[in-house]
Amino acid sequence: MKNVILLSLLLFLSVFVYGQQQYTTTNQQAIKYYALANQSIDEHRYAEAIAQLKKAIAEDANFVEAHGQLGDMMHLQKNNKGAIEEFKKVIALNPDYSRAVYSKVADMEISEAMYPDALKHLQKYLSYTGITDQAKLNAQKLLKDCLFAIEALQHPITFKPINMGPNINTASDEYSPVSTADDKTIIYTRQIALNEDFYQSSNVNNEWQKSVYLSDKINTPNYNEGSESISQDGKFLFFTGCNRPDGHGRCDIYVAQKKGDDWGKPFDLSPPVNTGGWESQPSISADGRTLYFVSNRKGGYGGYDIWKSTLTEKGWGEPENLGPNINTSYNEQSPFIHPDDSTLYFCSNGWPGMGGQDLFVSRLGKDGKWQVPKNLGYPINTNGDESGLSLTANGSYAFFSSNKLDGYGGFDIYTFEMPPELRPHIVTYVKGFVSDAKTRQPLESAVEIIALESNKSVYQDYSSVDRGDFLATISAGKNYGLNISKPGYLFYSENFSLVGHTSGNPFNITVLLEPIEVGNKVILKNIFFDTNKYQLEPESRSELQKLIEFMALNLTVHIEISGHTDNVGNDELNQKLSENRAKSVYDYLISGKVDPTRMIYKGYGKTMPIAPNITDEDRAKNRRTEFKITAK
Repeated sequence: MKNVILLSLLLFLSVFVYGQQQYTTTNQQAIKYYALANQSIDEHRYAEAIAQLKKAIAEDANFVEAHGQLGDMMHLQKNNKGAIEEFKKVIALNPDYSRAVYSKVADMEISEAMYPDALKHLQKYLSYTGITDQAKLNAQKLLKDCLFAIEALQHPITFKPINMGPNINTASDEYSPVSTADDKTIIYTRQIALNEDFYQSSNVNNEWQKSVYLSDKINTPNYNEGSESISQDGKFLFFTGCNRPDGHGRCDIYVAQKKGDDWGKPFDLSPPVNTGGWESQPSISADGRTLYFVSNRKGGYGGYDIWKSTLTEKGWGEPENLGPNINTSYNEQSPFIHPDDSTLYFCSNGWPGMGGQDLFVSRLGKDGKWQVPKNLGYPINTNGDESGLSLTANGSYAFFSSNKLDGYGGFDIYTFEMPPELRPHIVTYVKGFVSDAKTRQPLESAVEIIALESNKSVYQDYSSVDRGDFLATISAGKNYGLNISKPGYLFYSENFSLVGHTSGNPFNITVLLEPIEVGNKVILKNIFFDTNKYQLEPESRSELQKLIEFMALNLTVHIEISGHTDNVGNDELNQKLSENRAKSVYDYLISGKVDPTRMIYKGYGKTMPIAPNITDEDRAKNRRTEFKITAK
C-alpha cells in the first residue's frame, strides 16, 4: 500500500515539475485540459481537442502552448482567421517562444490577403539563425509573394468578369472552357455527381445557345473526362481521361477527331507522352504539331511541371520540359498556348503572386526560349487559387471559371476583356470552303499555309469530306502563302499579307478547284519579283516547289507559263519584263527536274488585264504570273 501511495505521489510530482519546466503555466487544471486535448488529437477527435484547448486557455489565458496548439487545430479545420488570432497571441505573450510560429502565421496571413502583417512576420522569421535551407527558401518565396501583392494591390488592372449565362452555367460546376478560332463553338467540363463530362455551346448571332452533351463517344458514365483543348478548326479534341482501362497511368491524354456532326472514338496518345505517372491538361498549338501538357514525371523541377511534345513522322516525340523560366520546384499547371504559338498562359504557386495559384503569361523570345513569366495582376489574381484560363483567337477576351462571384452555383464560366498589355500577338484566321468548280460539290483537299519568309509550313490539314471546310489561324507580322490541292485538279494559290496588320478581321474564302483540263489556268499569287526586276524573290520558293510537285504528279500535263504587267510605263519594256519573269519561272522549274519539252513561256505585258488599271490594288492584280494547261 505504501508503495502504491509513493508511486502516486511521484507521478503527481513529476507532472507538477514537468508542468513547471515544460509549460508556460503552473495551473494544473489547464495542464490537464491540454493533455486531454493532445490525446484527442492523437485519436483524430479534433473538435473535442479544440474544446479542451479552449478550456485550458480559460483556466490560464497566458498558456502559450495551448494557444499554439489551438492555432494548429483551427488551421487544420480551415479556420485561418481563428488560427491567425491564436498565433498572434503566442507572439504577444512570448515573441521568442518559437520561430516557427512566424512562418506559420505568415503563410495563413497571405491566404487571407493580410500581406503587411505577413511581411512583418516573415522578416522576423528570417532574422533567426539556424533555419534549414529549405525552410529559408520557402520563407523567402512567401516574402516575394507579399512584396508582389502589396505592389499589385496599389496598381489594380481593369477586370470586369461577365457570367456567360444560364445557357452554359448551372447549379453544377462548369469549368475549363475553350473555344474555336472563329468563336462559334465553346467546349467545357461540367461535373455532376462527381462525374466529369464535356458539353458544348454554339454562338449564333452573338448569343450562346443552350449547351448540349458533347458525345457518347467521348463522355463516359464511369470515368472522368476533363481539362480539354480543341484544335482551332474544331476537328480535334485533346483531353484528360483518368483511370480508364486503356490508359497507361492514373490520368492520360486522349485525342478524338470529329466525324461529321459527331466525334470518333478517342484513343490514348501512348508513350512517350503518356506514362505510368500522371499526364493531364493538354493544350495543342495552332498548327497541331506541338502538344503542351502537365506531368509529374521524372526529370522535372519538382511537383507538377509543364512539358511539350512535338509531332514527327513517327508520332509524338520525346517530351521536353519547358525549363526553369516556366517551371519551379512548386506546381505549374493549366497551360494554354495561344494560336500565335508564342504566348503561353498557365497557373503556378511557385512564381511571386497573390498567394495560392496565380495566372501568368510567358512569351517566346527570339532565341526560341520562354521568357520569365509575368503575373496577370490583381484583381484577375487574388489570394485564392486561379487556374484554367483560355483566350479567344483574337486575344481580346479570356474565359475562366470561378466560384467566388455571384453565379448560378458552384463554379461558373465567365469571360472578360483582356487588358491590352497582357494580350498575345494579333492573330486572325482563314476560313474556307473547297468545292468542285463544275459540280459545286464539297471536296476533301490538302490545305497548306506557309510563312513565306522562312518557307515554313504553319498549317497542314485537309478540308472536311462532308462540307469541304477548313479553318486555320495565322499571326500578324508575316506574309503567308495558301495552297490547296487535290489529285485531278489544278491547285489553288492565295496570298495573305499580315505585315503591319493591326486587326483580327478574318479571311473568308470560297475555293473552286478547276479540274485538269486544257485551257484552265492558275494565278500564282506567291511568285514575287522586285519592282522592274525579273529575279525571283526568295519568298517564291514554296510556290515554285508546289508547281514542281504538280508537274511530277501529272506527267502528261504540258503548261504555258505567262508573265503579265499593269499599264504603267513603257509598253515595250513591260512586254520584255513580263517575258523575262515568265522565263525565270521556266528556268527554276527546269532546275527542279521538270522536262523543258513540257513547258513554254510567254510575256503578255499589259495586254491581258484581269482588273481595271485604275487603283493601286487593281494594278497589283494585273502584275501576275500564271500557268495554263496546254495539253494533258
